[in-house]
Amino acid sequence: MAVHLRLSRIGRHKRPFYRVVAIDSRKRRDGRCLEVVGTYDPLKESVNTTFKEDRVLEWLRHGAQPSVTVRTLLKRSGILKTFEDAKKTPAPAS
Repeated sequence: MAVHLRLSRIGRHKRPFYRVVAIDSRKRRDGRCLEVVGTYDPLKESVNTTFKEDRVLEWLRHGAQPSVTVRTLLKRSGILKTFEDAKKTPAPAS
């Protein structure tokens, strides 16, 4: 099962509001998701995004692919940089 991080629209007509969800890639845009990991409100003057950072990083570690828009939001929030830095550093040997 391929998991994607993408937006799911929940806003009313002409008032978009999105959830950032982890979802099976074969599901439709607003279909049943595996987990809600954040929100995005594009109508605020300063783009308002919130993420459950630990859950986003966990999904990325397990191979979830973010959509183009979600990747941009993750870059703006700094979560993608955290993930890339963690990939570069070797894991401590136990």
